[in-house]
Amino acid sequence: MPLYECVFIARNDVTQQQVEAIAEQVAGLIAEGGGEVKKREYWGLRGLAYKIKKNRKGHYMLLGIDAPAGALPEVERQLGLNEDVLRSLTVRVEAIDEAPSAVLAKRGDDRDRDRGFRGPRPAGRFSSGRGRERGDDREEFRARPRDEMDGPDGAGE
Repeated sequence: MPLYECVFIARNDVTQQQVEAIAEQVAGLIAEGGGEVKKREYWGLRGLAYKIKKNRKGHYMLLGIDAPAGALPEVERQLGLNEDVLRSLTVRVEAIDEAPSAVLAKRGDDRDRDRGFRGPRPAGRFSSGRGRERGDDREEFRARPRDEMDGPDGAGE
């Protein structure tokens, strides 16, 4: 049977259990069509490149599917009808890799990396330009009470 990978993005306000339930629904449809889900990966809540249906984030799920071609149109139709699914994409692949996908492998590398010193700060280029980084408060431009501006006799200088 042909092999497929299906990735779908669910809305960010659904829970991880609801995303798993959608994956179970897809697995049930594939089983009815005579196939099976070989691989399932939850990639987590990730930011989207652009807003989709007013959402900035979404739950990503990858499914590795071994099913006849006739089972997939119903799966894609059900994913399109589900209000919690923002987008889905199914592609045919030569083999389903049993190792974690590149997304999960990258996530593991990020957690292992040292988050310590990141180098010197750039010199003044990104400062606000208000002078506070130089150390002076520029008191000559601050408002002062009226009696300080007058001389000792109160008539001005």
